[in-house]
Amino acid sequence: MAKPERHSPALSPELLRRAFGAFPSGVTAIAGLVDGAPVGLAASSFTSVSLDPPLVSVCVARTSTTWPVLRTAPRIGVSVLADGHADIARAMAAKDGDRFADLDWHADEQGAVHVEGSGLWLHCSIEAELPAGDHDIVLLAVEQLEIFSDVRPLIFHASTFRRLDI
Repeated sequence: MAKPERHSPALSPELLRRAFGAFPSGVTAIAGLVDGAPVGLAASSFTSVSLDPPLVSVCVARTSTTWPVLRTAPRIGVSVLADGHADIARAMAAKDGDRFADLDWHADEQGAVHVEGSGLWLHCSIEAELPAGDHDIVLLAVEQLEIFSDVRPLIFHASTFRRLDI
């Protein structure tokens, strides 16, 4: 067994990012219509929270300039991005430019925006926002969902996109 690197007590943001990157996760696009235009961001810090009531969470950096706009959307769409969506994830995470240019997306009647070709679409409303260090934990109430079970997910691990071998 490999000997672990030990780091304490100097837990820098760079070291923590590397450590947290050891946990593979899916990648989501969080998006909604605001004044008729799509607004969204990418998030890998997404998880299920509760079955009853149906809740999920996403963590958003307090420095985000997108979240203050997106949180005003009447409905929030969560798309679990698919293998092959790495360029979409990069576009949704970009600091500037049109994140939805050349993106195939769909909005429901309430304004939740979803990325075509994703493995799961959740139609959500904001339940609560909880401060958590340099991020906010956003609890989303799931009101409707659409599962595309034959779609392989995009995986983010060690700061790079990977494929899930099934």
